[in-house]
Amino acid sequence: MDNLEKMREIIIESLRYYANLRYATGEVNRLLIIDKDSDNYLILLEGWENTERVHGCLVHLQIINDKIWIQRDEIEEGIATDLLASGIPKDKIVLAFKPEYIRPYTEFAVK
Repeated sequence: MDNLEKMREIIIESLRYYANLRYATGEVNRLLIIDKDSDNYLILLEGWENTERVHGCLVHLQIINDKIWIQRDEIEEGIATDLLASGIPKDKIVLAFKPEYIRPYTEFAVK
């Protein structure tokens, strides 16, 4: 298995775990969206919490230039923790939700 396929497998396995967790309150679904053609992977929340509509992105990952770019991360302990535990090195993970001038201080890839 090549590096790209391994990254995809790890991303999907990690996101599948969070997509299967039950939302704490309300009738909110977690939808796992996988687009291998553009290498976008996300969990979308949709539903109702009491009288409030819930619709938005919980986590969004992209593979760009052989690195995993974390575009959004609302996972409590951070999706990077799962990626690291699965063998993805820090220099292959970009915390894209952080401004580029801060990234050199994160111990992760800048871009």
